[in-house]
Amino acid sequence: MAQDSWPSPEHNDRAVTDSEYEQIAARFSGDGILGSPAGTQVVSAGVGLSVAVRSGARASVRGHAWYSGTSTVTLPIAANNAGSTRVDRVVLRLDRDDWTVRAVVKQGTPGSGAPGLTQNTGDTGVYEIPLALVTILPGAGSVTVTRSELYVGARIRPALSTARNPEPDRGELVFETDTGRVRVWTGTAWTAVFADSGIVTVDSPLSGWSIGTPSVLQMRSGNVHLRLGSFTRAAGNLDNTTPSRLPVLIPSAYRHPTRDQFVIVYVTGARIGRATIYSRLSDDAGQVWLTQHPPVNTGENVLSNSGISWVVD
Repeated sequence: MAQDSWPSPEHNDRAVTDSEYEQIAARFSGDGILGSPAGTQVVSAGVGLSVAVRSGARASVRGHAWYSGTSTVTLPIAANNAGSTRVDRVVLRLDRDDWTVRAVVKQGTPGSGAPGLTQNTGDTGVYEIPLALVTILPGAGSVTVTRSELYVGARIRPALSTARNPEPDRGELVFETDTGRVRVWTGTAWTAVFADSGIVTVDSPLSGWSIGTPSVLQMRSGNVHLRLGSFTRAAGNLDNTTPSRLPVLIPSAYRHPTRDQFVIVYVTGARIGRATIYSRLSDDAGQVWLTQHPPVNTGENVLSNSGISWVVD
């Protein structure tokens, strides 16, 4: 079969069938209600054995628009004459027999939980998305509704970290192809949702110290987790009034933007000191210094107090 595309003059004189429309339109918009869960629920309990679909609701199902209308739509709920609780599901259903989208009740089986969604693809069948769960107790004359609307969300788009959408929508996601990070626009800033640096060794050899255990960090989703290693004094005795730079350098991307970090360290002889990890704003950005400590003689060790974490994004 030859290649084809539509709409185009070469394809059925630009005429597009319902099935062909769905094939392209299903990716124009995500399935779901247009709006936000912060708004009024779409389905609520009605009078007696019924549910009410509020007016003014709009949705998209496989690219097909749905509008609830200008007045409340009432959907009847079948009585539950069994001895177990029944859970029905209210869905928006695209029916390919007539290519309409309607809110309908999908009846459950007493004692078996809510019925599943039917999501046929292709040219026939139905495609359903959830709106609400309806609980009917045995012999009840009313129902309880639990909202479960699916909402259309902003799509995730690929972009360079230096060229994100300048006019993003709140909740918009971006995948940075140059950093591997996923970010979300909060309305005021791009915040990291996911990032993983892997294990990064941050040793930076200096003549005054030898490295016993490497220092390593890993950044996950905007949080840096550092494990300082162990160090041995290698170049003369260090008195207790002299700060000394340790053989570690935190790369720029992993430094705290504004605040220095402090780490408890242990010096040979069960003595305690403190190391400072300098922020991006510092003249010693990324460096780690032994800033408060007892005397450290040649051959004595400095051991860190396990791990430390801070936020960078």
